[in-house]
Amino acid sequence: MCGIGGIFRTRPDDCIDPQLLVNMAAIQAHRGPDGFGVETLDESGVGFCHARLSIIDLEGNRARQPFRSDDGQILMAHNGEFYDFQRIRADLTACGVKFNTKSDSEILLRLYQKQGLQKTLPLLRGEFAFALFDRDQDCLYLVRDRFGIKPQYWSLTEDGLIFGSELKVLFAHPAVERRFTSVGLFHQLMQTMVPGTTAFEGVHQVKPGHVVKVQRTNEKLEVSEWKYWDVDFPRQEERNQSLDEQHHIAAIRKALLEAVELRMVADVPVGCYLSGGIDSCSILGLASAVSQSPVKAFTIGFDDKRYDESPIAKEMADATGAQQDVMRLSGQELYGHMEQTIWHAERTIYNTLAVAKYLMSRHVNAVDYKVVMTGEGSDELFGGYPAFRRDMFLHGLDDMPLQDRAAWEELLQQSNALVQGAMLAADEVNDPDIASVVGFTPSCLQPWLACAPEVPALLSQSHRDNLGDYSPGRAIAEQLDRDQLEGRHALDKAQYVWIKTMLEGQILTWGGDRVDMANSMEARPAFLDHHLAAVAVQVPPELRIKGKTEKYVLREAMAGLLPEVLYQREKFAFMAPPAHTEPEKWEQMKRLAADYLSDASIEEAGLLDKAGVKELFERHEDPKTSDADRVQMDALINHLLGVQMLHRLFVENDVPAQAQQMAEDLDWKVPVKA
Repeated sequence: MCGIGGIFRTRPDDCIDPQLLVNMAAIQAHRGPDGFGVETLDESGVGFCHARLSIIDLEGNRARQPFRSDDGQILMAHNGEFYDFQRIRADLTACGVKFNTKSDSEILLRLYQKQGLQKTLPLLRGEFAFALFDRDQDCLYLVRDRFGIKPQYWSLTEDGLIFGSELKVLFAHPAVERRFTSVGLFHQLMQTMVPGTTAFEGVHQVKPGHVVKVQRTNEKLEVSEWKYWDVDFPRQEERNQSLDEQHHIAAIRKALLEAVELRMVADVPVGCYLSGGIDSCSILGLASAVSQSPVKAFTIGFDDKRYDESPIAKEMADATGAQQDVMRLSGQELYGHMEQTIWHAERTIYNTLAVAKYLMSRHVNAVDYKVVMTGEGSDELFGGYPAFRRDMFLHGLDDMPLQDRAAWEELLQQSNALVQGAMLAADEVNDPDIASVVGFTPSCLQPWLACAPEVPALLSQSHRDNLGDYSPGRAIAEQLDRDQLEGRHALDKAQYVWIKTMLEGQILTWGGDRVDMANSMEARPAFLDHHLAAVAVQVPPELRIKGKTEKYVLREAMAGLLPEVLYQREKFAFMAPPAHTEPEKWEQMKRLAADYLSDASIEEAGLLDKAGVKELFERHEDPKTSDADRVQMDALINHLLGVQMLHRLFVENDVPAQAQQMAEDLDWKVPVKA
């Protein structure tokens, strides 16, 4: 829920313009249309803003943020949900702590006052990003949840440190520069971001499971960071070999049920996203069992039957008595809403599934739902993606004969032909820098590393020159924690790398929070409960992928509620049909390209190379080009469109003036204090 923002000046006596905070709230009103708040602390040079999506404690303005402690020492703004908050609130109340609201957010303020940040963080369960200023310490803390479900950005400027839930919140402040870096552009075009970075100069992300501490000393802001949590797969010699298969199945069932139960708590109805995979079907099955009334299940259906999972989803909905709501999409609809999706995603997308998710959240909002549970995180914890199976067969089964490995690889490629070039590389790619850290190049990164050699020719000469001999693999490898990889099984390593790169940078951004909150809709991914994750990492690799069966332990844990066709079904990567697969969709994409990738648009933005873009389209339309290569080229074209859209939306456009206008249109004004 919600969106936050704020300013921390270098001098405590520097006043902050409250209207600027209002503007920063207004430009993210889609995250919180139910009201806003701004708060400054006198003689502290700090101010926060908050746009509220009311889900817990709906009564009036009682739970309006930012929260300020009664003694004026602490200022706090929170985006997201804390689960199990009722128990924590009751425990604190029994200890004499007074609460002013019924909001889940207030437990953060009271826990911090009682025991400080270090002891508070382990108690926080859920998806969250928050800012907390402590006047006594003269220090600002920016914190992000363990998996990076909720976003948090910051930039150090001449006007102080600016932070917010979205890039546009920072860009609403005139001091934040809106300029692409050459390295940022490179990673936008190859899909995989370097953890903690963005495409823009001087703008950073708080990393998942991290705290950014901003200490003010002698009118200077010193920024440091520390990690408070990590996935922490056990080393191979530390695994408890005495625990049998049934123990792990029962432990997963218990932990997932608890995660779902906690996420059903809200003062508004909670629905479910439902595809044809066991992840969302498991969530719906448990939610339906917990709920006293039918659960609303929202499904995306595609006109192309090869990518459409709605028939299987219907079986699950029927089996649980859910109220299924199917939204069908065509190619024209997907590319027709790409600009709006990019405005919210604030990064490029390789597949128009992001647009489909954006349209689905709009539909959910239109039928008066604010909250849904989703299946993200299951593949990451239980080895669901085809790339994980490839790494298991190639690097995790030491006793498998070479001929059997070749047979597995052929079978894997055949069963995942539709996603070859996106989820699986057609040919093996080895990056020496990543391999030196991981021990091999994880298959999940290989499709995007395969795109990397294509990128320089697509960039303008100036950006190409700036890159020199830049290595994207080296940049990614430098951000991986070697201690979390050393001594781990190959499957553990592959899953860890995915969690630190593609999960946070793709699935939880343009496939999650950013397109969900675009329409004021909060998604709750129950699989990314850190208590469930602690149980999941203890499952031996051979029970995550058992023979040909991925997510084996989850299948067995949920076998009683899954329809037989789903229980037996192989994992299929959920994605929208690539542009070249539908003539209507290809023509829609070309209409966008005629605008954003025209010679005039390319010259004006100064980001891309006209000849390189033209040559890519020519290769795409060459009859000799394979389908796998076309899938990869589709992704590159989407990225090219995306960077041009980002330039027009955030560089060319006057974002501070836009934020001011949005505040006026919303009639959001600086509150008059009594």
